[in-house]
Amino acid sequence: MTEGIRGRPTMKDVAAAAGVALKTVSRVVNAEPGVSPATAGRVAAAIERLGYRRNESARVLRRGRTATIGMVIEDVADPFYSEISRAVEDVALRHGSLVFSGSSGEDPRRERELVLAFCARRVDGLVIVPAGTDHDYLLPELEADVAAVFADRPGGLDADTVLCDNAGGAHAGVTHLIRHGHRRIAFLGDRTAIFTAAERLRGYRRALADAGLPADGTLIATGPPERAGAALDRMLAEPDPPTAVFTGNGRITVALLRSGHRPPLVGFDDFELADLLTPGVSVVAQDPAGLGRTAAELLFRRLSGETGPAERIELATRLVPRGSGELRP
Repeated sequence: MTEGIRGRPTMKDVAAAAGVALKTVSRVVNAEPGVSPATAGRVAAAIERLGYRRNESARVLRRGRTATIGMVIEDVADPFYSEISRAVEDVALRHGSLVFSGSSGEDPRRERELVLAFCARRVDGLVIVPAGTDHDYLLPELEADVAAVFADRPGGLDADTVLCDNAGGAHAGVTHLIRHGHRRIAFLGDRTAIFTAAERLRGYRRALADAGLPADGTLIATGPPERAGAALDRMLAEPDPPTAVFTGNGRITVALLRSGHRPPLVGFDDFELADLLTPGVSVVAQDPAGLGRTAAELLFRRLSGETGPAERIELATRLVPRGSGELRP
């Protein structure tokens, strides 16, 4: 409590403390002209003394916006998605907006619950990493002028989408192993129901086909990361085992290394300390920060009034050779 004021100070309290009209306080707070320097200084001193803070919610609501956006990602604890999240927050901050975020855990029902909860709080727009393919539930929100951008994976609506070149990156990684003499290359990936996993498997198959090599089903395993070591054990026990491995995401790469395996390897996704292992882990690096930044910038362009057909932007990947992908059979 300050100067006998109960609760949060208001502009009326500031006006009384400074001995000025309420309109004068409003002009000072909103940096409007028409107030003498001496009076503005008196108002500023009262604001500082009382600890007054402008009601941003009321201000933006008067403009027809809430200055908030919602973001639904797979897992806020995953380093890849945390980079996307931070990039979206940075762009939102530059536009004077805050971000509500939540994890879907690859559950379409959870995704829907989060999105609709954010919409109930009147967010201006949404950045969604889709867990499912049915997004008809979004149609009423889009018709109510809520903007939406899908990131990392396409959604089930014709909406703006930002992806990375999953198939092309996988193709480059597998081709790199082929160029270093490998003909039996294992693929350890996530569930193919996930768009990115299916695309990376497609790139793996295309690289083999381009090199005139068969895609042997015994060398392909998809599923949770914790099964990667056991899957490779099974493949290595075959009469004609793989001589190299391509892993479909960073979690699978780390799980494989933790299982004790150190094969010739290229992994999709870079990860912390990959360059400090012996040998260093060669990777196909995507740009999660660029993915989040591009999605958020596209969202705010829509919120600023940009119209036109839905855009689909695909960001390039890059091969980072560090040693494991350069080992020969």
